[in-house]
Amino acid sequence: MTKVILLENISEASIATFQKFGITDVKILKTSIEEAPAEVFEANILGIRSRSKLTKEILSKFKNLSCVGCFCIGTDQVDLQAAKILGIPVFNAPFSNTRSVAELVIGEIISLYRRLHIVNVEMHKGMWSKNAAGCNEVKNKTLGIIGYGNIGAQVGIIADALGMNVIYHDVENKLPFGSNRQVNSLDDLLKAADVITLHVPQDTSTNNIINKGTIAKMKKGVFIINNSRGNVVDVDALAEALESKHVAGAAIDVFPSEPSSNAEEFVSPLRKFDSVLLTPHIGGSTQEAQENIAVEVSNKLAQNHLIGSTAMAVNFPNLSLQKPRQGCIRIAHVHANTPGMLQAINHEISKFALNIQAQILSTDTEIGYVVLDVETKEVPVGLSESLKAIAGTVSLRIS
Repeated sequence: MTKVILLENISEASIATFQKFGITDVKILKTSIEEAPAEVFEANILGIRSRSKLTKEILSKFKNLSCVGCFCIGTDQVDLQAAKILGIPVFNAPFSNTRSVAELVIGEIISLYRRLHIVNVEMHKGMWSKNAAGCNEVKNKTLGIIGYGNIGAQVGIIADALGMNVIYHDVENKLPFGSNRQVNSLDDLLKAADVITLHVPQDTSTNNIINKGTIAKMKKGVFIINNSRGNVVDVDALAEALESKHVAGAAIDVFPSEPSSNAEEFVSPLRKFDSVLLTPHIGGSTQEAQENIAVEVSNKLAQNHLIGSTAMAVNFPNLSLQKPRQGCIRIAHVHANTPGMLQAINHEISKFALNIQAQILSTDTEIGYVVLDVETKEVPVGLSESLKAIAGTVSLRIS
């Protein structure tokens, strides 16, 4: 029986999704992988969120793990290379929380311009500060979006509807929505924007993209928003700019170092600034987003485990597959991408006098993934051992 273990309190919508595929042994745990019981390593399918760190060492402890699902956008918490070499595809949810994050950004923009986060705290202290000083409408302000992907574009659409002038910078040429406009360079955006929001992935090119030098190019009185990755903003440089008033305020949801649990204290130099709206990595933390993520990722995991589909896997050759042909078994073979592998696999199958009805192969620079539908009612004795014995075999599944 297929065993599914989902960590970090993943939405129960995942259970119903797996049940649609006939997978009923699904357990949801609140803990991360580091705190999980030993039974987690018996899983055929594993689901995590952002706190669980799947290192090469941890991945090696699993004996029957077919796939991993990150029930979030990011996959930074998984050693993707190690997973690939072990024959484990990793899936995520790149689209399911788009609206939730975009709405948070818009809310933060309005809050920063109307000083809502500041006057709220003052009111709770008994202070009545009714005045218009430092408060402005967002209409006609210039919003600069760094990274015009799914979330960045959604932010741009909503901001456009609010009457903001929207400009964006992306490493690729992207088709604009509404009256959004792509600028020629990051410097052009930094100089023109009244408020800047970041929506970029975590990699070497985005590490500390907001730093002392780039902040110096911004308008005095700019607002900075980061709901993407903690490493894209140099927090010390931001704190220095807030101290000097060059940056008027900020809204930060992600941090270079985050608490491992709700019981751990959040430590940051930004805590001292009333002008900074701080949130605990909740960009995608809405009921709608969590349910959408649960359904999207669970679908991908079930499809992979049952029929071998790797469509939209982040670390694996992508194959979009249908159910096996009638009267066939399915063989899914992961192997080192070396010459002669396909010939060797077909040769071993021919030894059992089996007819291959369908075959599809996809490769990257390191591994190959071939799926075959072979005409037979039962798996011949010795076929699995024969295919596993091929030099360069990484993993094998026959269903």
